[in-house]
Order: sequence, then structure tokens, then C-alpha cells
Amino acid sequence: MPLAVCATPIGNLEDVTLRVLAELAAADTILCEDTRHTRGLLERHDLRGRLLSYHEHNEAQRTAELLPRLEAGERVALVSDAGMPGVSDPGARLVRAALDAGLEVTVLPGPSAVETALVASGLVAEQYRFLGFLPRGEQALAQLWEELREWPWPAVAFESPRRLPATLRSLAAADPEREAAVCRELTKRFEEVVRGTATELAERFAEPPKGEIALVLGPSAAEASDHVPLAAVAELVVAGVPRRQAADVVSRLTGVPRNRLYRESL
Repeated sequence: MPLAVCATPIGNLEDVTLRVLAELAAADTILCEDTRHTRGLLERHDLRGRLLSYHEHNEAQRTAELLPRLEAGERVALVSDAGMPGVSDPGARLVRAALDAGLEVTVLPGPSAVETALVASGLVAEQYRFLGFLPRGEQALAQLWEELREWPWPAVAFESPRRLPATLRSLAAADPEREAAVCRELTKRFEEVVRGTATELAERFAEPPKGEIALVLGPSAAEASDHVPLAAVAELVVAGVPRRQAADVVSRLTGVPRNRLYRESL
């Protein structure tokens, strides 16, 4: 039997697919981060199952234990506390080991905190970037904001409520007019989506909120103001100036990164 990777609700226990419920009912073993949490999901849907803990502290050990059982034909379902296992949650190691061993792996899709937050924010575009959990520390955050200044699409990240105020203050210092949204307790009873500029959100969340947080960042405010420098590069190119030289000149005059001007003027 294949290893079944099962997406579970990100909050509301009704947000689970029929396929996932059927797989959990049929599994010989259900691997889960927290057996108490997963037992609550099973009880909500009148299911029973043999639960086995699988988390970041025993992932390597469990993977070694489970491969022979999968090879012997045991039916194993892998879940996390919320969302898709292996995406900012344990599971990727077991999936890779199973595939390397020539075992079949099937993925049963379901709720996604990333896409739910992105759509709820109103900042959807043709692309987006998932950042996982944000780095800790002022310097690491400052480096990330600088990197994202050249990313012209939305980005989604997870953050702890305790660190959220400091994170928003850091973002406001780097890019005060950047549009963003704090998505809290998605799909749960006290769901809240607060939209605004980085400065407005830093003021709104001066103290840590309660609940799980997904932070959506719109395109950099600096990125939105690049149309004038880009037009200047285009005019210089029409006048006969080599594109790289034109980008270099406009970059020195405006502060917009030269590589961005060159790339986006192509």
C-alpha cells in the first residue's frame, strides 16, 4: 500500500475532504504530530485509528522504523496538526525516504493556510512566494525585507503571535508604505484579517495577538514607484545608450537597483 500524505483542516474541523476521511478510516497506522490533536479530528468525524507520534524530535527514528513496515504492505497515513505534512511541518523526510526506497506515495490535497491567507488579503497576483516561518532577529529580517524589495509579487509567511509586533516594526522601518495583511485564526471562530500599510499594521499590533498568524506582503512600495525610472531607461535606450549603461546611470540617480532596472526594461 502507498504512504498516504493527508492534508487536514487548518482550523475548522469541517474542512476535511471525503478522501482524507476514508484514508484515515482505512489506515493501519496514522502518523501525527500530536496524538491528542489528531484524536480530536477523528472523534469529530466518528473515526477510530491507531495513532503514532511523528514530529521534529523523532522524525529520523520514526522514518527508519516505518520504511520496513511500508515495504511489508502496512497502510500508513501521514498527517500534521494542520494543513499539508512536509510544508513547514514534519513529513518531508519520510516522503523522500519512501520514494528513494521505490515505495508509492500518494498525496491527498486539502486546506492551505497559505492560499487561504493570500486570497483573504486581497493581494493576489499571477505569482506569489511562500517564505515559511520568518527568520528570527532584526538583522535576518532586515536582510529578508531587502531581498523582497526586488520581488514584484506578493509573499506569504508564517509568524508566531509573540514575535509579530517586532516583525511588523521591522517591516515598517524598511518599507513603511508596503501593503500587507495579518491573517489570524483562519477558518476558526475568531478569524480576523487586518489589512493596511506596514506602518498601520505595526501600530495596530503593538502587542502580541492571540492565535496562529499568516502574514501576507504585497509588492514592495518601492517596486510600485519604479515606473518613472524604467521610463527613463527606455528613453535613454531609444536615444542610443546601451541598456546596461542606461540602467547604471538611472540607478545612480534614483537609487533603484541597477539589475532590476535592466531586467525589467527588457
